[in-house]
Amino acid sequence: MNLVWKLLRQHISIGQLGGFFMANLFGMLIVLIGFQFYQDVIPLFTQNDGFIRQDFIIISKKVNTTGLLGGGSVRVFTPEEMDELRSQPFCKEVGAFTGSLYKVAAGMGIEDVASFTTEMFFESVPDRYIDVETDKWRYAPGDRLIPIILPRSYLTLYNFGFAQSRSLPQLSEGVIGLINMNIYIRGNGRQDLYEGRVVGFSNRLNTILVPESFMKWSNGQYAPALPAVPARLIVEVDNPADDRIARFMQERGYETEDNKLDAGRMTYFLKVISGIVMTVGLTICLLSFYILMLSIFLLVQKNTKKLQNLLLIGYSPLQVSLPYQLLTVGMNLLVLLLSFGMLCIVRSWYMATLTALFPKIGDNGTGLSFCIGLLLFAAVSIVNMYAVHRKVINIWRNKL
Repeated sequence: MNLVWKLLRQHISIGQLGGFFMANLFGMLIVLIGFQFYQDVIPLFTQNDGFIRQDFIIISKKVNTTGLLGGGSVRVFTPEEMDELRSQPFCKEVGAFTGSLYKVAAGMGIEDVASFTTEMFFESVPDRYIDVETDKWRYAPGDRLIPIILPRSYLTLYNFGFAQSRSLPQLSEGVIGLINMNIYIRGNGRQDLYEGRVVGFSNRLNTILVPESFMKWSNGQYAPALPAVPARLIVEVDNPADDRIARFMQERGYETEDNKLDAGRMTYFLKVISGIVMTVGLTICLLSFYILMLSIFLLVQKNTKKLQNLLLIGYSPLQVSLPYQLLTVGMNLLVLLLSFGMLCIVRSWYMATLTALFPKIGDNGTGLSFCIGLLLFAAVSIVNMYAVHRKVINIWRNKL
């Protein structure tokens, strides 16, 4: 093998192989950094608030001046409008918000400090749209404990508005979850006392959620004569950034939650940018692969006479092609190791910044990026080895 290598290495172009090495390293690094950055940053746009998944949007009808001055009722969705929404290509499923048709008041006291009572309301959505532990989000008719999800903005208003003006202590989410509220419900000639327990807070829903089972039961008990018609809908979609959604909402005069479509657009934009970056990296890798194949073929062409002589004296095509194959595999392996090492260095730099800005961003690791690098290494190496072997076989057959 040493003799074969000494005979064949004479015409190796360091410049050509160096160009391949740098181009392949640059392309591989772009692919890995693009993919890894996407994996690290995408949770900032797609992570939910713990209770509502990100492929849902919430819609309502616009409130117009005519209805306000005329003293009309709340604008609600008809079954026909819900069916029309379900028939849209971007829609997968539609759920309805159900509101409480009775009067609700809540009281909460802090021992030795103060207590307060306020009028409030309840809403519910089908349980499949809620991401809460099953044992917490459950209600059976007759239970005195009602699980509740509050808007996080309510806690902010209490801490920085109500509490400060009345010299009350500020409360964290964990403390609120430990405090039991007194829930007073009045309707249908009845008034009952229940216990409320906050099981979570939502960034997206500006409403007070209770389980759907409780809502159906309580409306039947305290407002049996009133129909429950939805004023808001929760819609499951394939892609929140689909421009057809915005067009449909505008044509029908519907409104969506402000942050939802913006977050969807940002997620879609991040996917597009990451796809473009990875495509550029893959293109550079393909060009470097072309440079390598051109270099190897030129090297084989220059050594055609020597290869023919080696084949004539008994060397097999495999033995003759092995030095070239080892050269390409070795260079590809070095590219993989260097690119992964450089990826770790770049990632440690930008993750320090992201962690400082978003302490709860988490760490997905670099395992998937390394797997992608291995796949690229294996694919390029196998094609290189096959091409070199086929070239030597052609020389051997032509000689014969």
